[in-house]
Amino acid sequence: MADPPQSSKSQVVIAGGGIAGLEALLALRDLAGDRVEITLVAPTPEFLYKPLTVEEPFSTEPAERRELEPIAREFGARFVQRAVSSVEPGARSVALDDGSQLAYDFLLVCVGARARPAFSNAITFEVAGESLRIESLLDEVAATEGKAIAFVVPPGMSWPLPVYELALMTRRLAGDRGAAELECIVVTPEAAPLIMFGPMASEAVAETLRARRIEVIVDALAAEDEDGRIVLHPGHRVLEAERVVALPKLEGPAIPGLPADEHGFIPIDEHARVQGLDAVYAAGDGTTFPIKHGGLGTEQADAAAEHVSAAVGAPVEPQPFRPVLRGKLIVGEEAL
Repeated sequence: MADPPQSSKSQVVIAGGGIAGLEALLALRDLAGDRVEITLVAPTPEFLYKPLTVEEPFSTEPAERRELEPIAREFGARFVQRAVSSVEPGARSVALDDGSQLAYDFLLVCVGARARPAFSNAITFEVAGESLRIESLLDEVAATEGKAIAFVVPPGMSWPLPVYELALMTRRLAGDRGAAELECIVVTPEAAPLIMFGPMASEAVAETLRARRIEVIVDALAAEDEDGRIVLHPGHRVLEAERVVALPKLEGPAIPGLPADEHGFIPIDEHARVQGLDAVYAAGDGTTFPIKHGGLGTEQADAAAEHVSAAVGAPVEPQPFRPVLRGKLIVGEEAL
């Protein structure tokens, strides 16, 4: 049995303690006020600011982390450190991994995507895993006959920007260590570097890469052959590099009880409503929206919060999700 609502206020459950989940919390409290009681559910106690994890291999400073419970308390919400196991939309109930359940009037699913290694013989850059040991990697390459490190964006759903940051900062660190001969190669399925930002921004990124003597192979679908080599298609070209650093491939959360596409991602409409369900919303990397970016996740969370707030009587005119992509490329001492 789900826990019954504790008051006449609408019960809102936010699943996920990432950037989209926290944005949903802030927006709901701002728009709906005391019309709602909010429960924030997350499997870990901390919020990790993922964009800065790419700097960890090059710095002594860790990426920013904040405790979720004080944040929830500050905005009048309850924090539950549990993972969501399933959703029962008919009963308006969320099952947690300890066997307990939470009743909801509205549910916002912001659990993100699941990261999986794309290649068995590559180093996977994981934002929540062990930091990439970049200096050890440079030492390993220096000890080989070749002098190349490749940074690979795998096919499928991804956010490619960190690959460019890793390549640029690795090239700079190699120069600082007297290894100017090191080759850095970026492999991407994109038609041009970061083309999702448009041609002007893409060309600015491409010019920065050229200035740093970083080779970019575009329109390349990387795969692993039976010998563990990275092969680029079309053309069946073997990637020549002593070490390969790859972004993970992303899969949807595939939460039982919620609709999903063939890769586990949750389909949503322009108000971030989960298709086919009442009072269930989703935002962030776990949705079918193809670009996985924290800023877009917050925009989806805002659309959901506006729709929920209007539903509980707040004077809000819900606006549809209209994506505006903004990003900052860390290239060393400055950013682009």
